[in-house]
Amino acid sequence: MLITILVFLLILSILVLIHEAGHFFVAKKFGIKVEEFGFGFPPRVFSFKKGETIYSINWLPIGGFVKLYGEDEAPLRSDSPRGLRPRSRNFASEGQAFFAKSAWQRATVIIAGVVMNAVLAAVIFYIFLGVSGFKTELPLLSDYKFVGVNQTNLQQVVISAIAKNSPAEKQGLKPLTKVISVNGQEIKDSKEFISIVGLNRGKEIEIAWSNLQTNETHKTKVTPRINPPKNEGALGVGLFSLSTAVLNYETPIQKTFSGIIHPINLMSYNLNVMGNLVKSSFEKKTTEPISQGISGPVGIASLTGSILEIQNLKEKLLGLLNLAGILSISLAFFNVLPIPALDGGRLFFILIEAVIGRKVNQRIESFTHSVGMALLLGLMLLITFKDIGKLFIK
Repeated sequence: MLITILVFLLILSILVLIHEAGHFFVAKKFGIKVEEFGFGFPPRVFSFKKGETIYSINWLPIGGFVKLYGEDEAPLRSDSPRGLRPRSRNFASEGQAFFAKSAWQRATVIIAGVVMNAVLAAVIFYIFLGVSGFKTELPLLSDYKFVGVNQTNLQQVVISAIAKNSPAEKQGLKPLTKVISVNGQEIKDSKEFISIVGLNRGKEIEIAWSNLQTNETHKTKVTPRINPPKNEGALGVGLFSLSTAVLNYETPIQKTFSGIIHPINLMSYNLNVMGNLVKSSFEKKTTEPISQGISGPVGIASLTGSILEIQNLKEKLLGLLNLAGILSISLAFFNVLPIPALDGGRLFFILIEAVIGRKVNQRIESFTHSVGMALLLGLMLLITFKDIGKLFIK
């Protein structure tokens, strides 16, 4: 558990620091004063000041921030009514304020974090695909066609549940296990698997299988029961068929752009699946499909633990690279959406300013971001409770 938490925090730290470094360096380039560069959210654990910037490590390690001078305050105006002016300001440093810069400079600072995460995702996936021979596979949860890559769809059999005290449980088979073969014969559908097992009741058979999340392959010898309990079957397993997309970047052009194309494919595919989940939720008039399709920090940490359980070092590293790449491109995508309190929300107000020719009322913008942050934190809290429930409630 401790190693899982440390590895998860290390991955998160790298993604957050890269993102915030984008804001930091571009702000410095434009002469904007950076008041604080923080990892995690307050209260502070440790901090030091170098130049005009405070560098801090905070107690809540679920994000980070760069505090820019004048980011959330309107500039002083000589015609402002008494009592309505913002708090007094050091005129000598007003030129370093975020609000004092042009719209395109402020937009560039905002978008820099997103760009850094997108670039990091590309670098990670170039390494991931290079190590894996430019070939990978994904569970195909919708009728989706990936672009810029050769795609082959396969039908596979997955063990969804295992009965207590069954031969499958005693021999170490687990749910979310992908059946590869039985006695060396490749398994293509559930009927074929059931037929072979049925013909070998009372006889030892060898099942080759792999974990659905990690793709680590194992072989297990098990003897199907002749007279199993009612509704359990000879092995005591529940089955479902799963489509898998095998993605192979084969041509020189495909390999050259694979690190860019692959994260775009993944993000587009995830949005397609989420769209189907939203549609299903409306049709069934329940939030269950959506809630089962998303995870927060606890769920991602749990997945990190599953990857760390892989015995093969190469597969373990590939799993961690894949996870880091997915998280990085996800951070880039969701941060650029026009959601209040996120980078995209701030960019949205700058674009409005560029269109109408004047700044949006600072009180309205600040209130909007405050409400957005409260809603985001509330949503994260709900997702965290849901993830904890998955860990402790069957």
